[in-house]
Amino acid sequence: QVQLVQSGGGLVQAGGSLRLSCTVSDTAFSLYAMGWYRQTPGKQRELVALIRSSGSTTYADSVKDRFTISRDNAKNTVYLQMNDLKPEDTAVYYCHNRRGVFEYWGQGTQVTVSS
Repeated sequence: QVQLVQSGGGLVQAGGSLRLSCTVSDTAFSLYAMGWYRQTPGKQRELVALIRSSGSTTYADSVKDRFTISRDNAKNTVYLQMNDLKPEDTAVYYCHNRRGVFEYWGQGTQVTVSS
């Protein structure tokens, strides 16, 4: 069973920064794309950022130029560096890994940005 364990998050003032981490339990990590999603109450989970096995990245328009996704294959870990945070970034953030028909989620971490 693949496990995704998240760390980071918390409370920060607008304009501040946070970094999220997600460590995957198996060594096949480098073969797959990893994503960060976020969800607020009453809304669908939305993709924030994606990093492919090649290292290429995709971002939601709302976070471009503020968030950076990266990966360290030696540590089986994906990161989300969040800068210039805004109150609208407040959400529960989840890391995600899809392997064919299977998909795996981290446990979620709350990010709260105060104005």
